Order: sequence, then structure tokens, then C-alpha cells
Amino acid sequence: MPMMATQRDYYEVLGVKKDASADEIKKAYKKAALANHPDRNPGDSAAEERFKEAAEAFEVLSDDDKRAAYDRYGHAGVKGRGHAGTGFHDVEEIFGTFGDLFEGLFGGGFGGRRGQRVSCGANLRCEIRLTLREAAKGVSREIEIDRAELCAKCDGSGAKPGSKPERCNYCGGRGQVVQSQGFFRLQTTCPACRGEGAIVREKCPACRGSGREVKRAKLDVKVPPGLDNGMQLCLRGKGEPGHHGGPRGDLFCEIRVQNDPFFKRDGANLGCVVPITFTQAALGTDFEIPLLEGRHKLVIPPGTQPGEVFRLRGRGMPDPHGRGVGDLLVEVQIEVPRKLTEQQEELLRQLAEVENANVSPHQKSFFEMLKDYFSPSGPPENVT
Repeated sequence: MPMMATQRDYYEVLGVKKDASADEIKKAYKKAALANHPDRNPGDSAAEERFKEAAEAFEVLSDDDKRAAYDRYGHAGVKGRGHAGTGFHDVEEIFGTFGDLFEGLFGGGFGGRRGQRVSCGANLRCEIRLTLREAAKGVSREIEIDRAELCAKCDGSGAKPGSKPERCNYCGGRGQVVQSQGFFRLQTTCPACRGEGAIVREKCPACRGSGREVKRAKLDVKVPPGLDNGMQLCLRGKGEPGHHGGPRGDLFCEIRVQNDPFFKRDGANLGCVVPITFTQAALGTDFEIPLLEGRHKLVIPPGTQPGEVFRLRGRGMPDPHGRGVGDLLVEVQIEVPRKLTEQQEELLRQLAEVENANVSPHQKSFFEMLKDYFSPSGPPENVT
């Protein structure tokens, strides 16, 4: 259904007040749905649109969380799915979702579909692995999934070619049976046909009566820039086919971004640690650092302190919701050498004297101490 220029208030659609109870909303929906049902209004596109509109309103107002969001934010609080804010692809999906509210009407099932309840197909899941750079740019990937498809030999009926499913005599083709106990009536799924309304006597040899066969499918998936680890892509209608002509389910692709050896991600921002020497921090320097694309000349001014962070704006990850690009945060880490040459040690001791700094005394090596021990004057006193 195309989006209407002005979307009607859900309470107005069902003709109830804003403080209406759950039962009042349910009764109002049944009334509106029955009045505009496609089977009662064949060929009436306006009635079909009112039927969808009523289902949209009921889906929101019958759910406490969605109703609270709608009461607070209006249509903006629940928009973004299917028909003007719901998850319904077409009328058949409404039959499968709310069919239990109308059992016993229209000759059995909700839509009068020969007692067979239309239902949406199963959702599927897969995993897509990306490097950080692929996640930043966005990629196109071909994936392979195994999914059940309608059997090509029996066209999904489960019956042997040349035969067809027979109407279930136990439930009269309705898929439901009603048991009366005094004043109470209990409606349950038919145990003979398991709610199908029909029984397959001669099973298809290819699918053994299931009506399904597993096939491998190849799909092209476009991964938009900026997705983070654990996010999901939903491919509508790429799951398994529905029952009795119902819509396909969806395919959910979970994103897995591999750890990068140089960058660490925090939302849209990236971070990295750059080691420099004491002299570079004191005197200043410049050098190139890698970016997601290309390189950048980073200038370290004289007097840079350990742990100081330089922000490169717009050099991070793109926001998957279109809110710009994050920053790259470069943290400077000063490395202290574990071993010094004689010249380095001498220069540092001269610097310590200039700074009047208290540093550890020079320590003799093992061979220097050994030479003093065997000298004519004997070992030095207080050697530790």
C-alpha cells in the first residue's frame, strides 16, 4: 500500500477512544476487518486498503510497548516497517498473523482459503565477516545459504504427481476442531491434519510429502559503510517460502568485523597508539601514520607529554545511520629503551647533571667487577 499523504490516527481508524481497553480495541478491529474483508468486498481496492489500515492500527495498539511509543511520539515512534509502519507485506500475511481472531468465520480459516491458514515463511540467519577497512568502505558480497524451497516435483503440495491432498473429514477442512464442555467451547488444532485442513494420501516421492526440498542459494549482499561488529542486515523476503502462498521469511546477516592490528574502534571513532622516543617528545618531530585510506603526516610539537592525544577529524569510521564520519584519536606513548649504548648513557648522565636530577649510579658489569677482584690491591670494599 503506498504511503498516504496524511496518515490517519490509529484510534480514529478503529473508532475507539485513547483510553480504550485491550478488549475494546480487539472488538473494534474485528468489526473493521470484517466489514472490509477482501472476501466480502471482491475487487474493491478501497476496502482492501481500509483492511490493511485496520490491521496496522491493531498491530500497534494491541502491543503495550508499541502503543506507549505511539502515544508519546505518534506515527514517528512506530514507523519504518512494511505497510506504513507495520511488518505486513500484503493481505496474506495479515491472514496468517491475526487469523486466530476470526476462526469459524468465512467458512473456516480467516481468509476462507479452503481451511488452510496462510503463514509467513521461516527466517534464516547467516554471518558475514569483514576487515575494518571493508566495514569502512562498504562491500558487495556473494553469500551461499541452504534454505527450504517448494518441491519442484509437486509444487509444494506434498502430493504425488497426478494426485492431490484430500479434504480432512475429521475437521471438515477447517483445520480446527471445537469441543463443547457445558457452557465452554474449546477450539484446538485438528489432530488428524495438524491444522492443514487437508491430508496427503499419496506422498510425493521427491520430498516424501513435506512439499519442501533444501537447495543452496547464492545471494548478492550489499553491506553499507560503517556497520559495526554484531550489527545485522535484514534482507526482506530472502528467507524460506510461506505456507499456502504466504510471504517468504527474511534473511538476517550478522556482521563480524575482524580485529585490526593498528586501529581500535569505539563507535564511529578510531584510536591508535604511536610510540616515540624521549628526544622526539622533547624536541618535536613528524612522521607518517597509516589511515583507512592513504597516509597522514603527524606533527609532534616540542614538549609533547606521555599519553597526549592528537585528534584527526573526519578520519574515523562513517556512521551507519548517516550522521557523518568519526575521528581518529592518536595517542603518543613514550618508549624507554631497555638497553643503552655507552654513548647514550654518557649523554643522559650529562643531561641529568644539568637537570640536577637524582639518578641511579653507574653499575659495573660482571667482567669489570671480576677484574677489580683479582687486581694486586685486592677486591674493593662493600662490593654488592
